[in-house]
Amino acid sequence: MLSKNQIKLITSLKQKKYRLQHGFFVAEGIKTIKELLQSYLELHALYTTEPFNFDAKDYVLISENELKRISFLTTPNKALAIFKIPELKPVKKDELILVLDSVRDPGNLGTIIRLCDWFGITDLVCSNETADCFNPKVIQATMGSITRVNITYLDLGVFLKESKLPIFGAFMEGDNVYKTKLPEKGILVMGNEANGISKEIEAIITEKISIPRFGKLQVTESLNVATATAILLSEFKR
Repeated sequence: MLSKNQIKLITSLKQKKYRLQHGFFVAEGIKTIKELLQSYLELHALYTTEPFNFDAKDYVLISENELKRISFLTTPNKALAIFKIPELKPVKKDELILVLDSVRDPGNLGTIIRLCDWFGITDLVCSNETADCFNPKVIQATMGSITRVNITYLDLGVFLKESKLPIFGAFMEGDNVYKTKLPEKGILVMGNEANGISKEIEAIITEKISIPRFGKLQVTESLNVATATAILLSEFKR
């Protein structure tokens, strides 16, 4: 049975300030939790309606009604776990690095983290205005990929100015990416869903690239940032 303090802690972790305060984040669903349990992440607590789903020795058996009280999902998925937020690792500065400038939507961020995992991007660097990677919606969308991508939040202006790598930015008016010679090592910057890359960061970018429109009417305003990221990463890795 869940105590009031347990419920209070779990439900508070929906907000970033309490995740930072307690140093914990929530993961839900059997598949996601199993992936995280097999990683370097440290488990703090595991609550499940079906204990045989997990190899973890320490768990709290709860009812479906109790799971509904603590779950952040519309339809709870049999289990919820609390993990410790890991310590930051230094960014590897001699590889292809993906940078996000104020990407706010948790679903987009989660998808982009999965894309990094798919394309072998070790480091994802985010502006401090980008959505929190430990947001429950982000964790859900990554489906375990968050354990295989080093995610760092910092001042993008400082980071980019200090880098010696070529810096590519995604713009509507940039050079056609299919006709651009792309290096194996470099930085790719993706911008905010509504406003794109900020003026401050645009001034630091060394080469602007774009994904051309092939539609006859040429009226589609833009691509979703996660979709655009997938296309550009594929070109960098091709």
